Amino acid sequence: MRILSRIAFALIIVGAVNWGLIGLFGLDVVALLFGGSSSLLSRIVYSLVGISAVVYIALSTMDIAPAA
Repeated sequence: MRILSRIAFALIIVGAVNWGLIGLFGLDVVALLFGGSSSLLSRIVYSLVGISAVVYIALSTMDIAPAA
């Protein structure tokens, strides 16, 4: 679970930085790197970032204390 959490967190950071750049400068780095916002690769990255956010929220809210 720790590895999944780290991967999810890294993808969330990528998404947050990308959204920050879009908001501040109108620059979509994912679209720039992968051939436009509607290209298959960009859509995969966007989807992975969204899924990572859901997974990270789920992992963060799980009760991981051992059962007594």
